[in-house]
Amino acid sequence: MDLIDKAIEFENRKMRFPTTSDRILASREAKSLILALNEIYKETKDATLMDIMKRLTAKKQKIEKRLKGKPLTAA
Repeated sequence: MDLIDKAIEFENRKMRFPTTSDRILASREAKSLILALNEIYKETKDATLMDIMKRLTAKKQKIEKRLKGKPLTAA
């Protein structure tokens, strides 16, 4: 399955995104991989697909947290 290989490659890729646009592209790529894996999961109910989706979601959340930045402190 080519899609699973892409997801594992994305997961093992280093999380070094120097620019905001790189982070946005990585977040979008993670989202598209998760949605594509979800469509396959709906048909097969394969537990390994669910594990891959969970790991990708965690990585995507870290990227999005970095995109949002630090919250401003109320003075």
